[in-house]
Amino acid sequence: MTISHRRHILRRNLVAAELDAILVTDLVNVRYLAGFTGSNAALLIRADDETPVLVTDGRYRTQAARQAPDARVVIERACAPCLMREAARTGIGRLGFESHVMTVDTYAALDKLRQGTELVRAPGMVEALREIKDAGEIALLRLACEAADAALADLVEAGGLRPGRTEKEVRIDLEARMLDHGADGVSFETIVATGANSAIPHHRPTDAVLAAGDFVKIDFGALVGGYHSDMTRTFVLSPVAQWQRDIYELVATSQRAGREALIPGTSLAAVDAASRQVIADAGYAENFSHGLGHGVGLQIHEAPGIGAAAAGTLLAGSVVTVEPGVYLPGRGGVRIEDTLVVGSDKTPTPELLTRFPKELAIL
Repeated sequence: MTISHRRHILRRNLVAAELDAILVTDLVNVRYLAGFTGSNAALLIRADDETPVLVTDGRYRTQAARQAPDARVVIERACAPCLMREAARTGIGRLGFESHVMTVDTYAALDKLRQGTELVRAPGMVEALREIKDAGEIALLRLACEAADAALADLVEAGGLRPGRTEKEVRIDLEARMLDHGADGVSFETIVATGANSAIPHHRPTDAVLAAGDFVKIDFGALVGGYHSDMTRTFVLSPVAQWQRDIYELVATSQRAGREALIPGTSLAAVDAASRQVIADAGYAENFSHGLGHGVGLQIHEAPGIGAAAAGTLLAGSVVTVEPGVYLPGRGGVRIEDTLVVGSDKTPTPELLTRFPKELAIL
């Protein structure tokens, strides 16, 4: 799907929503709809006009012309007010705006400029399009996952997970290896958690030293072409205890159940339940303290959210994580996470993008 086709679908949705245009101020959505990656921009897309209007400031004049050649580019620092005046000047009646990201102060400034234009809340309209990934997006997600897979394989092969190293040292090492394998950057601050720290779901790496008998949990991702990967693997530094084997196998079984539930049309809450019930039946319900997964794309966390209270159903072509965990305070924890592409009715088996092995690795 080309960027212009994304806008075509959006214009069709504008008509269905009885909107004459939409003012896009979220920079991720601007990138999705125009290809522009600057730090200051807004976009106006009309239901009756194929040419979007992109406003940015003078720093990005050349970049905007290169990245968004099919847009009419206007150079002005106050991007949203500029497009509000454009909407009023050209007689737009009902103008949707991204109420979920716009500040109160920005809305107040636009309200003073709207003249006969009505400002209509349109939260999540672009995000709904982003939920289903096109072939180009999936290709970039594959590359991001491949870079992460290769980096972790290198780290393990080089003995990078060994007693005596600190969590921070492992993080720095792994992130450098992702860059070596073609990543533009990291998806988020890498989580490396050893020993009792592995029981903290989003632990930040410290000077804690890896020790024999520790769980080592690593949650990380690579960024390629603006698209993120997300993967978690948990290792044990020899010797391994039976309780560690038991908890690891429980999480692995739960994760497998969650992956198998990724069938288009399944409710998001049911996907979560398929994985969560495995852990609950083993008596560890209180030790699985977060949702099962989330969408991945231009943002590391995007629609859909997969959790017990999630509304909606799984859509073919969406890219999601499955990441159950069991966390035992003071002892250690296990999380196993993959990024997958949800299949279609014809090919319902999801495509696994993160391919690093999931068998318990005792190092």
